[in-house]
Amino acid sequence: MKETFLNIKNQLSRKFGGHSRQSDFEEPVEEEYVELAQEIAGAERNRIIVRPFVMEEFEDIKPILDALRQGLTIALINIAPLKEKDIVELKRAVNKLKKTCDAIDGDIAGFGEDYIVATPEFASVFRPPSQQDDITQ
Repeated sequence: MKETFLNIKNQLSRKFGGHSRQSDFEEPVEEEYVELAQEIAGAERNRIIVRPFVMEEFEDIKPILDALRQGLTIALINIAPLKEKDIVELKRAVNKLKKTCDAIDGDIAGFGEDYIVATPEFASVFRPPSQQDDITQ
């Protein structure tokens, strides 16, 4: 604390033309630099993840919904195994995905016959004006 006040006093003296007098108990003040480490761990947590999922049964939807709710995952979902197994469960799963995407202000769209992409609020799925999406209608 003492060094800080002496440093300020010396700087003011130089600025206004005066000379600073250091008494016997005052030590010369050296400039100190503090190196700040960057928070690399914090940057890692905020990275966006594009994560593939395979939906073989309705219960497989839980980790997908959890990842979407966390807000940093774009889900690419292979629905082919569930589609071959049980179309009613597939419709139920897609409806649950749509409701979750609506609740988090995300987006959902189908790619081809076997894939769905679901995004959190920061991302949206590109849709050409001439192409209609069966999933969101």
